[in-house]
Amino acid sequence: MNSDASLRQLILKVHSRCDLACDHCYVYEHADQSWKGRPTFISGETLGMAAHRFAAYAEAHELPTVSVILLGGEPLLVGPTRMRSICAELTRALSPVTALDLRIHTNGVRLNTRHLDVFREFDVKVSVSLDGDRAANDRHRLDRGRRSSYDRVLRAIDLLRTPEYQHLYSGLLCTVDIANDPVAVHDALAALEPPRIDYLLPHSTWDTPPPRPPNAPTAYADWLLRIFDHWDRQGRTVPVRTFESVLSTLRGGPSSTESLGLAPSDLAVVETDGSFEQADSLKVAYEGAPATGYDVFRHSFEEFARHPGVRARQLGIDGVSDTCRRCPVVASCGGGLYAHRYSGERGFDNPSVFCADLRAFVDGVAERITEHALSPAVFSAEELRFAQVESDRHTLSLIAARHTGEPDWDEVWQALLDLDGAQGTAPYLDVILTHPYLHTALKHFLHGRATTPAYLAAAVVAVAVRARAAVRLSWDQSAPELHLPTLGTLTLPGPGRVEASVTAGRARVRTEGGEVYTPEDGPAAWRPLRRVDLATGAPLVVDDADPLRDCYPAPVTPPLDPTDLARFSERLRTAYEMPTERAPHGGLRVDAPLPTTITPLAPGTGVRLGAHGLGALGVAVDIESEEFIRELPRAARLARLTALREAADLNVPGNRAGQLLDEASAELGNASSWAGAPDARARALERAGRALAELAAAPEHELTRTGAVLAEQLRAEWKRHHG
Repeated sequence: MNSDASLRQLILKVHSRCDLACDHCYVYEHADQSWKGRPTFISGETLGMAAHRFAAYAEAHELPTVSVILLGGEPLLVGPTRMRSICAELTRALSPVTALDLRIHTNGVRLNTRHLDVFREFDVKVSVSLDGDRAANDRHRLDRGRRSSYDRVLRAIDLLRTPEYQHLYSGLLCTVDIANDPVAVHDALAALEPPRIDYLLPHSTWDTPPPRPPNAPTAYADWLLRIFDHWDRQGRTVPVRTFESVLSTLRGGPSSTESLGLAPSDLAVVETDGSFEQADSLKVAYEGAPATGYDVFRHSFEEFARHPGVRARQLGIDGVSDTCRRCPVVASCGGGLYAHRYSGERGFDNPSVFCADLRAFVDGVAERITEHALSPAVFSAEELRFAQVESDRHTLSLIAARHTGEPDWDEVWQALLDLDGAQGTAPYLDVILTHPYLHTALKHFLHGRATTPAYLAAAVVAVAVRARAAVRLSWDQSAPELHLPTLGTLTLPGPGRVEASVTAGRARVRTEGGEVYTPEDGPAAWRPLRRVDLATGAPLVVDDADPLRDCYPAPVTPPLDPTDLARFSERLRTAYEMPTERAPHGGLRVDAPLPTTITPLAPGTGVRLGAHGLGALGVAVDIESEEFIRELPRAARLARLTALREAADLNVPGNRAGQLLDEASAELGNASSWAGAPDARARALERAGRALAELAAAPEHELTRTGAVLAEQLRAEWKRHHG
């Protein structure tokens, strides 16, 4: 029953009053004043029912993890004893059915070691609200006696930074005030070494717009971009969620905050009286805006999730205004925070009151991260391969630096350096560096999905075998199958510590038990990869054994038996050797590199690309030669475009230029694949022509120099098709 629209976050109001009097607070200073009629703190009965209901929902939806965020008012006002009871009850109810991520957002004024001992016991992560240095913070965050809260909050953060409690420190929340110096604000926050900073736009609507100087339509964007530039120059030493969210969505990734992006809302709010409410920020819209009429005593989370107000915030692109749907940066800004869209005239069917700021901020970030220089990779397949090798070399250096001091990693890195520097061996190293699944392995290492250097060590052995160079390495092998990329698989008795040595092109692997295995042992121990020699060029490798080949949007086959492998290989050979009139290669004329590695996929899955480097294709094991060669131009073109995007920026993200390049390239690939179907080919060329025409009419700055060259190549190809 798990669904992308499932509720995964519960904001639990444990106290409805606050010990500060911040004049920008959405709870006490805006339209909705429902806090006045609610209990001061949550009762045991209400807490128990909320925990029980949320646990039942998590179990029914098979949620692997849920977050509960303790909020107020000021949640620390419940005191350490009651806080411990709250954490214990939530843990008791939820931990048996899901992983519980407990958090608290606090102003920090009352935070002391008694609270922190409770949080340490239940692993409660703590975020603290602070608006910058003393001057910035004291503009708004005063207590009820109009005294500064700054020193008390800093004392709390200093406690959080001690070794005893540092693992609980989650981050700082800062409400933007454009009257403050943005660089001074950021430096003050960064000096406190938070794991993350959140910059929050002040809650506003079209009826109650944010403070803004005259003739400054993008003042908030300008303020944030000054911090972005400063943060970037400093090396991005502290994560900033607002910035990271935009950087992610501009590259097609997910948003990391409710206030940006199109991801469906996944949170519920339970007030101190047990009432279900929608997002707290809706309190700025009008009296009763977040109310649902539901409560935990009479209603389940399932019923709450079906409430029209909740569903409205889960509609993605369909839930934003017409203006937003037409905007090229909507995937990044998402129409802004839902509450910020409100007006008395049109409800929430508006862009954000910060629309101009959001557009300017996203565009500003996009321009700053775009490399406009011309990349040679756009001119030929050879240059594109070289770009991938250089990228992989750079990634290798990053991985080596990360694992410096770990003996197995150091040994592998030194072997790579020796091979790269030895006379005559660098070309063999480049052969392995261009292997598509080594590219996959490097991504795994870089993103922490692989923690031992086993695959990289095996790749070093493969380089040494090819180069007939001497090498000796040892590592922990997690599987009996020791795969040497591009060569084959040596089967050992089991996992364990191995030592591999290469002399004069011969590999020997010694296991913990002292047994020695070599490829010369024959079929019982060694299974080479199948090569398909082609009259038309370099041979293909049928790779049905690489442990990282399972990176396609379709299942890979297990290693094929000799008969199936021979049949599959012969169909590939037949396809490549078809007469020209039956093999429409016209779509490969724009320097689209043909594959070097073919991995068999499950029957009926066609031809697929996966998360690998240049040169691999996944091909259904039962594919016919005619289908394969028909699909090859389209797949090769897509592979080229994918590799180009890794090697260079083609367009400024957040505009339609990138999408138009994709459309034109795909339709030209269709035209080549449908050479034997004139009507289908003509329709594909018509669609390609429309995309290219729109691209030509787009502002020049939307394409980089590399993207502009690619667009010209596509136009030239389109003209060739028209003869």
